[in-house]
Amino acid sequence: MSNKYIERALEPVLQRAAREFPAVVLTGPRQSGKTTLLKHLFGRKCRYVSLEPPDIRLAAEGDPRGFLDMHTSPVIFDEVQYAPSLLPYIKERIDAVRTHKGQYLLTGSQNLLLIERITESLAGRAAMLKLLPLSRREITGHPHAPLPWETKKASGTETELTSSKLWRMFLRGNYPELVSQPKRDAALWHASYVQTYLERDVRMLRQVGDLSQFQRFLRALAARSAQLLNITDLARDIGVSVNTAKAWLSVLEATFQVIVLRPYFANLSKRLIKTPKVYFTDVGTLCYLAGLKDPAHAAAGPMGGAIMETAVLVEIVKTLLHRGDEPQVYFWRTATGTEVDILVEQEGKLIPIEVKLSGTPKPAMAAGIRSLREDLREKVAPGYLVHPGTVHLPLGGKVTALPFAEM
Repeated sequence: MSNKYIERALEPVLQRAAREFPAVVLTGPRQSGKTTLLKHLFGRKCRYVSLEPPDIRLAAEGDPRGFLDMHTSPVIFDEVQYAPSLLPYIKERIDAVRTHKGQYLLTGSQNLLLIERITESLAGRAAMLKLLPLSRREITGHPHAPLPWETKKASGTETELTSSKLWRMFLRGNYPELVSQPKRDAALWHASYVQTYLERDVRMLRQVGDLSQFQRFLRALAARSAQLLNITDLARDIGVSVNTAKAWLSVLEATFQVIVLRPYFANLSKRLIKTPKVYFTDVGTLCYLAGLKDPAHAAAGPMGGAIMETAVLVEIVKTLLHRGDEPQVYFWRTATGTEVDILVEQEGKLIPIEVKLSGTPKPAMAAGIRSLREDLREKVAPGYLVHPGTVHLPLGGKVTALPFAEM
């Protein structure tokens, strides 16, 4: 039986891009719903061709013009990173009938290599969009709900979320297959995902001799989620060179498995920490790699804060990306340790967000936001303290306590 389709916030952006550009490139992690989305929107008028099977790939690379003659536009080419040599010939077809829009809809799950190829071949001819796993808004049927600071009204998402339900949701993650099949074993799914997709991407992008060592790298990185990342310490702990650890991290970033969060820089009297923090794009992947299976253990254990912070960050990033915006998201931390977990830059303002594991928010928990406001003053917009409870109340100093369910 087919799964129920879940409406994606990116739909109107994709449709507009197909009306304005000859080609549209949709990137994102494997299993995030790229193919399903394109088939749902364009399946009736577009042919569909997956470039992942070896025989199809060989045909595309062996005779690109003949392949395009066989699969005429409008067409969806899935996983185009497997046949990058096809792109110059797609450019040739586009230039022959430049006025035709939405001719080629391309998907890919390897961002850096694909962008490099697109820049070389389809610059000015293709719209580039990203699709991550489902946002909380999409899951609850409110894909276009604004972020809290964009409206005076509630976001329209679920406002009551019990602690047990919240942590079960975190453990499961937000990949469409798991959301649409609630009886599916999440641990088995994530185990298969890590082995089938992540390791295959690593083999494709980097020569890796010992995949068990890469598995150790993944788990060590998960244990450092939402912390300042010392890549030298990480490499030493798992017994690889710093260059190898950097290369593996770049693979995870290129395949949309992690978000590397950079510190916010401004002309402050205090010296700011320059080290980045790393978050997994899917909180379920993070929980799996951390070995967490029980919601109560996840909430009360040492990873609880990192899981909560990851969930808040990725909800913001997904919401912005799925409306076609490029998120300007940072963190702020001084050399003395004063920190704000997340800064979102929009319209020249910084929205500060603190994430706490306690469901009983207190004004003292927003000390970092107050310190930030003292340094940057008028540049800082009203802030939020996001927590797993149900309380929504002002904490003073232009900070509001906000339940995760209202994010």
